[in-house]
Amino acid sequence: MQSETVCTSSLLGDFFEQTMAKHSEKPAYRCGQHTVTFSEMEISSRQFANWLQTLPGLSQGDRVAVQLPNIIQYPITAYGVLRAGMVLVNTNPLYTPREMQHQFVDSQTKVVVLLRSKLSDLASFIADTQIEHVVVVDPGDLLSEPERVEESNQVLLHSILATQPKESVLAPVNQHKDDVAIIQYTGGTTGVSKGASLSHNNVLSNVVQVADRIKTGCRVGKEVFISPLPLYHIYAFTVNMTLMFGLGNLNVLIPNPRDIPGFIESIKDIPFTGMAGINTLFVGLCNQQAFRDLDFSHLRLTTSGGTALTQDAASLWKKVTGCTITEGYGLSETSPVLTFNEPGNEEIGTIGKPLEDTLIDIRDLEGNSVEEGQEGEMVAKGPQVMLGYWGREEATKDAFTKDGYFRTGDVAVKLPDGKYKIVDRIKDMIIVSGFNVYPNEVESVLCSHDAVLEAAVVGKPSDKTQEAVWAYVTVKHDISPDALRSFCREQLTGYKVPEQVVILEQLPKSSVGKILRRSLRDQ
Repeated sequence: MQSETVCTSSLLGDFFEQTMAKHSEKPAYRCGQHTVTFSEMEISSRQFANWLQTLPGLSQGDRVAVQLPNIIQYPITAYGVLRAGMVLVNTNPLYTPREMQHQFVDSQTKVVVLLRSKLSDLASFIADTQIEHVVVVDPGDLLSEPERVEESNQVLLHSILATQPKESVLAPVNQHKDDVAIIQYTGGTTGVSKGASLSHNNVLSNVVQVADRIKTGCRVGKEVFISPLPLYHIYAFTVNMTLMFGLGNLNVLIPNPRDIPGFIESIKDIPFTGMAGINTLFVGLCNQQAFRDLDFSHLRLTTSGGTALTQDAASLWKKVTGCTITEGYGLSETSPVLTFNEPGNEEIGTIGKPLEDTLIDIRDLEGNSVEEGQEGEMVAKGPQVMLGYWGREEATKDAFTKDGYFRTGDVAVKLPDGKYKIVDRIKDMIIVSGFNVYPNEVESVLCSHDAVLEAAVVGKPSDKTQEAVWAYVTVKHDISPDALRSFCREQLTGYKVPEQVVILEQLPKSSVGKILRRSLRDQ
């Protein structure tokens, strides 16, 4: 597989358009029993793009948020946004109204695509946003007749596809490869969710880089890739929706990977050749007899990212499926992959070697490069590194070194063979089943309760989710831990809700009054 086979375009919209023309009648996506070809995807995404281009008050470069799970409507609308010359805002469909409002306001979103079940959440704050048009999706609506919605600013995606001409011609898109294509939200040490501005060149460069690294395990037009990781994460967007799609391969979408029996049932008759996942998913599947009974004779490539791969998970997967797991490392800010192991030549416990055209350095607290084998902060430079944080000049400045390297916030070490190993995290971020949880955000929610005086949130090891969120609070008056957890459920996505809330008389603090999270982790 040659890099030039993957990408000859400088804009994502053009890349997707050329891919759909090249692979035409091959199957592109499957969800449940519904399969669409590249040709069908081309028509539907072009219809949606045409609708966007004809909306009054909407211009090239305006932001369109897509807030959907892994269903076929996700790539239809995401590709359509980019083909229309607009900026895609990837958004988690599990978000609470508070979380939705922050991202829609921060990105100045003008159009949002979301599930019908989220309309009431949107209605609670839409007046405070710039949203002018709401596209409503029902998971099964592509298989039914379109209905009507009564709100003047709402329209069903199914209705758009039913009424837009299939021969519609898109207006030319006048964009540069370094223009923003995607705003990918991520957290930070302040707990404020920031939008990483990813250019067309950032994502397409990473596609070429990853394709070069996994070329021994991935063929053009012959792979059937199981896709349980959320498409709104940049990992699945780049690897599944862009790379695998760009190679003419079939992505099998799993809307709810937490439903392990349903997951297994949906893939049992599919001769899949690849799968992406994380520790908890690999272990959860392998512990099911129904999964162990599947035919793995076609499986050639399994990738892992988002959280450190454990030796136990890798060994169990190899024992059950006969396939190794190839781990990579990256961040939303790096489109996302910086380093990747080589399929078939993996070293578990490492994140592999840097991708092509990627510079990695390990530096001490003063910003000086350290000797090989010494620990320090990993910094990176390459074509996949973001333009900066959307609308946040100071945060962007702080994220880069004076010589232009992106600061990952992770402590790493370079090994003698050129591979890298992540040692620890500088930031206090907690990873729950591959999802990032930022302590300050959870603390802020807890402190908004009238009974809470102070709060500190830490991550603790968990056999089930790798890390679990624990909250320690001091209170002004009596309240139960369960009541505080219920309050958090109203304000936070499920994986951010503390597994345990512990009420203390006082929180451990330094001499200057700083809460000592490390002391709480050790309790």
